[in-house]
Amino acid sequence: MPNIKLPDGNQLSFSKAVNGSQIAEKISSSLSKQALIMEVNGQLKDLSFLIEKDSTVKIFTSKNIEGVETIRHDTAHILAMAVQELFPGTQVTIGPVIENGFYYDFARKDPFTQDDLRKIEKKMEEIVDRDEVTKREVWDREKAIKHFQKKGEIYKAKIIESIPDKEEISIYFHGDWHDLCRGPHLSSTGKIGKHFKLMKVAGAYWRGDSNNEMLQRIYGTAWPSKKELDQYLKNLEEAEKRDHRKLGKEMDLFHFREESPGSVFWHQKGWKLFQKLVSYMREKQNYAGYDEINTPEILDRSLWEKSGHWEKFGDNMYTSTTPDEKVFAIKPMNCPGCVQVFNQGLKSYRDLPLKMSEFGKVHRYEPSGALHGLLRVRAFTQDDAHIFCTEEQITEECLSVTKLILDIYKDLGFENIILKYSDRPEVRVGEDEVWDKSEEALQKAIKKTGLEYSINKGEGAFYGPKIEFVLRDAIGRDWQCGTLQVDLNLPGRLGASYVDKDGGKKVPVMLHRALFGSLERFIGILIEHYSGKLPFWISPLQTMVIPVSDEFDNYAQSVNKELRAVGISSEVDLKNHNLNYKIREHSLKKIPLLLICGKKEVDSNTVTIRRLDSNKQENMQLKEFKNKFSLLSKAPI
Repeated sequence: MPNIKLPDGNQLSFSKAVNGSQIAEKISSSLSKQALIMEVNGQLKDLSFLIEKDSTVKIFTSKNIEGVETIRHDTAHILAMAVQELFPGTQVTIGPVIENGFYYDFARKDPFTQDDLRKIEKKMEEIVDRDEVTKREVWDREKAIKHFQKKGEIYKAKIIESIPDKEEISIYFHGDWHDLCRGPHLSSTGKIGKHFKLMKVAGAYWRGDSNNEMLQRIYGTAWPSKKELDQYLKNLEEAEKRDHRKLGKEMDLFHFREESPGSVFWHQKGWKLFQKLVSYMREKQNYAGYDEINTPEILDRSLWEKSGHWEKFGDNMYTSTTPDEKVFAIKPMNCPGCVQVFNQGLKSYRDLPLKMSEFGKVHRYEPSGALHGLLRVRAFTQDDAHIFCTEEQITEECLSVTKLILDIYKDLGFENIILKYSDRPEVRVGEDEVWDKSEEALQKAIKKTGLEYSINKGEGAFYGPKIEFVLRDAIGRDWQCGTLQVDLNLPGRLGASYVDKDGGKKVPVMLHRALFGSLERFIGILIEHYSGKLPFWISPLQTMVIPVSDEFDNYAQSVNKELRAVGISSEVDLKNHNLNYKIREHSLKKIPLLLICGKKEVDSNTVTIRRLDSNKQENMQLKEFKNKFSLLSKAPI
């Protein structure tokens, strides 16, 4: 007679074993209709799972992320089912849920075409209409291996062989079609609905290893309702229009070359944008009490071994062996170098907290297929800072960093910020006692902010727990940018210490802090957030002075000179093109203000202003324009 405890604290009693559907029905008929899966004592289960003892149960619907992800998981199965019905002999491999959708990898000789995707979608809809019952079976390992080998599913048999002995071999049936899967799943194919779309086909190596055979990966998306699917597809269209790679070319900001994949070739305007961000950050940090340093890009392997980075990141580090057979590595991060600066000279508890910032260039190898414009590169600049403090100062310093990060994001137009707390990962350095202290201190700090946060179990850095700051952009996408990490491991590993009040040596706490994260990536996010129409103060080129004809070139040049003299970033267009051509050209480059100069403007010492995305024009005295826009051109502090 199991007692079922619900999330609200209420309890339900049953005279015999009970499943999730029965529990949902007893709670309410509406929940019974909406229920998709359940959680039993912290583990996700199908609604058909039989509960025989007292348990804590939570029912999930499409309003919960767990429910949405199950819809996507089921849709991945239905995709594989449709492919094998349409293209017999195709082998299935894996089909996980990913952000906003799912994919499934297939082994098939002939490539899938866009026409094939349309046929597969139609077949998937038929399978949903058939409302095939879903059931789970647990098989003997050898039986499962032989079964899939006999079916010609070699990849599936290999997956089963790799599953640890203690794990169950779980097989899910949708009608007669079946697949190896942990689950959970919906009760039938009809529960999925038809709010899905297949997006594209791409290549993918078996088990992600480039030495293995190439498979075909079909990506798809699925949502609980047509409205949500339509909104997602609309957002994708908008994201394509905002693609920073396209806008970066139109705005003449940067480009990439095969000779240095994953490295940015900054053009004059792009580099000006980069330097404006650096200058702005430098001022904010100076005001907040940071001292800027700079450390070498190449360091001896021994330092990376001491820090633990060699073991953790060695495969992704660029290394070089010198003629005297010493091994050096280009730094993948700035922290060990910063500790070396701290280690110079005796430090006292009176010197703490000590805040060191660095705009450090780092290099990390990323697979070619993962590179994506400014958003995923191999060479980038981190706006790092490391705060050395006592254990008693952790909470105050974490609060200070959080305020600084939120203020900066607000200045740049991001006010919807999500906080995520990540604790110790499975692979880490340091003793559990040290991790206990680190996690307790950071949890205390994040709670004191009064802000909402979620927990990412096991997603901390290898040397300490962290808070991630996630920005939500203009079209609802989330970008993880800033981080704050508490580290009681690295300083000790690298010999950092200070003299405490009692005269003894003590290892400082090290707070790792990045605000933008990667400046390159943040610029990509910024361009897409504003669709290239950057705020006036950060625009690399703020005004373009355009004479109506060459008769007014001298006046246009003098206006441009005066604007530059008061700190406004300005250029003059003296090319032999007509006025409408110039307006179209500079509007495409997203220049905020075009200043038209003709006879009227010369006679009255004015400029006619045409703002980006506006057909309206306004005339303003040049002196008034300089006073107003020289102030607007300055970064907020």
